[in-house]
Amino acid sequence: MLTAILMAATISTWRFDLAPQPTAPDRIAVQPSQTYQPGGYGFEPQATPDGYVFSAAVPEGLYRVTVRFGGAQAGRTTVKAEARRLMARDIVTAPGAYQTRSFIVPVRGPALPPPPANAPGGSSVVLTPQEIASRTWDDRLTLEFLGHPQVAAIDIAPVEAPVIYLAGDSTVTDQPSEPAASWGQMLPALLGPDIGVANHAQSGETLKSFISELRLAKILTTLKAGDWLLIQFGHNDQKTQWPQTYVDPETTYPAYLKVFIAEAKRRGAHPVLVTSPERRNFRDGRIQDTLGAYAEAARKVAREEDVLLIDLNDASRRIYEALGPDRAASLFNDGGADRTHHDNAGAWLLVRAVAAELAEKAPDLAAHIAPDFRTFTPDAPPMAETDIAPSLSASPERPRGD
Repeated sequence: MLTAILMAATISTWRFDLAPQPTAPDRIAVQPSQTYQPGGYGFEPQATPDGYVFSAAVPEGLYRVTVRFGGAQAGRTTVKAEARRLMARDIVTAPGAYQTRSFIVPVRGPALPPPPANAPGGSSVVLTPQEIASRTWDDRLTLEFLGHPQVAAIDIAPVEAPVIYLAGDSTVTDQPSEPAASWGQMLPALLGPDIGVANHAQSGETLKSFISELRLAKILTTLKAGDWLLIQFGHNDQKTQWPQTYVDPETTYPAYLKVFIAEAKRRGAHPVLVTSPERRNFRDGRIQDTLGAYAEAARKVAREEDVLLIDLNDASRRIYEALGPDRAASLFNDGGADRTHHDNAGAWLLVRAVAAELAEKAPDLAAHIAPDFRTFTPDAPPMAETDIAPSLSASPERPRGD
């Protein structure tokens, strides 16, 4: 294992063979007993008959992951990266048959370039205890193989590519445990192999806290010309009982949105505003308004700043009302007891709405969206698409915020 750890410090490209077969000189044969050790590679300890987790230590950066699916048995493999970020769904392979898919995974840690002497700022993003224990901010690239996984090989190599950055709250973040899920962690599965998704959203966040905790600063360290920054806040910003972060929809909310927009534009990136999905509160078959003033404020800012707007508030209402009170509950965390946070099915339908609007309104980005996902009708949600292999990690804990 010492050799493997030393190799990790010098190898920029990992080429692993997981299936028992002759291995080429530039490839690493990984035995089933190979457990992950810091600085090396191997399997994480939570394997079950339904899946397993594999990690490799890599520096912070952007990586192209190429997976060769297949093996001696029939397979149906779903892949998630880092904290349950959906990368590929239901890759079907017959016995002895193989196919290859690639996707891009950003890996990051909390460190920031320290500010100069006497300058304000900090040297690290302010993380919650949950985040500190999460795969989102660690020192490795982690892949979760689920369903009936058959994986023959994994290649991991540094890459330069455009990135979609996500800034937002619990309805956007990579929720780390089943059954909660958010639309941001579903987005990579709708994209082609030449663009990455860096989801910096976090449960409980607001426009103000995203700045004060240096989360925006972290994005700005790598945001470059041609990238995209999707911005969705509102659920927590509207809480007057949170006086340190409350923003008024007429004054401070638009002002803070414009800060995010200006920082993206200054770097040549494309800012996109996303209105917050509504909470599931029905009355007489219609969704009740809890976020309308903030959604309307975002629409107004998008017009004033000449930036794209994804109206997820409107799309979410239409999805829920099309299903009705009973069926719409199946889209939400905690068996529907949670009226704010979604499960895999709800997150999938919301991201379908996001992707379709991006394809319609952003021609440069549309080319990166898989053709099957460039259109979507919220009034007829495709429930047949929403069965997604669950991750190995589960928790009854509700996400922060509501």
